Amino acid sequence: MNQIFQDNLLEMVDIVLVNTSHPGNIGSAARAMKTMGLSKLVLAYPESPVDEQSYALAAGAGEILDNARVASTLSEALEDSTVIIGASARRRTYERTLLEPQEAGALIVASALEGRKVSLMFGCERTGLTNEELEVCHYHVTIPANPEYSSLNLAMAVQVLTYEIRQAYLKYLGTDPMKEEIVHTSEKYLDKEQPASGDEIIGFHQHLEEVLLLTGFLHENNRGSIMRKIKRIFSRPYLTRDDVNILRGILSSVTRTVGKTK
Repeated sequence: MNQIFQDNLLEMVDIVLVNTSHPGNIGSAARAMKTMGLSKLVLAYPESPVDEQSYALAAGAGEILDNARVASTLSEALEDSTVIIGASARRRTYERTLLEPQEAGALIVASALEGRKVSLMFGCERTGLTNEELEVCHYHVTIPANPEYSSLNLAMAVQVLTYEIRQAYLKYLGTDPMKEEIVHTSEKYLDKEQPASGDEIIGFHQHLEEVLLLTGFLHENNRGSIMRKIKRIFSRPYLTRDDVNILRGILSSVTRTVGKTK
């Protein structure tokens, strides 16, 4: 790997704050990022813009706020990202795509080494990432906090996960066995085919929903629940029986629609 790419490796990682409500938390998150060597901040439809409080709490990380990219949609926030990881407290719902923080850090660095843009998403302070936002993610990561008091504020969560990214990065810069650990992570999680970006996936979901409404497979009463299941199908490494039933139901609806037009 050439030295320039190695030095800029962490610039392949976007920290995406979604619908953040308190400007001060944006500043605190920027500070957490800078301590771990990350600089790419994306603000997806924040409730309030960056302000004086943001800069005060950034405490020397003001340049991250200066260069933060503001996106009005999730698709815009995730453009060009081909590995998307969402921070979530929901362990059971997304168990098959769930990573521990250390695994997430290793995967993020391994992805960057493959030249893949990564987005690590954090939800709003009150509710975290919504179902719709989580369904766009390839993986989910949860922080194993004290179950009796598991509430982490936004900046704390950013600090924990960016620390794991830095630890994985330092492993790669270290001894050969440590490098092999990161390479193994790449082989375990990453497909060698060119992956779709986040905005392409969102566009596909929208297009598919439009078509399924036209065929009658979706209607207003089942639209939300069925689309959630369909989105999960396309983020899984394998299909369940329920997945196959849904996909065959889609094909049946298309067959009926085509038959009507003949």
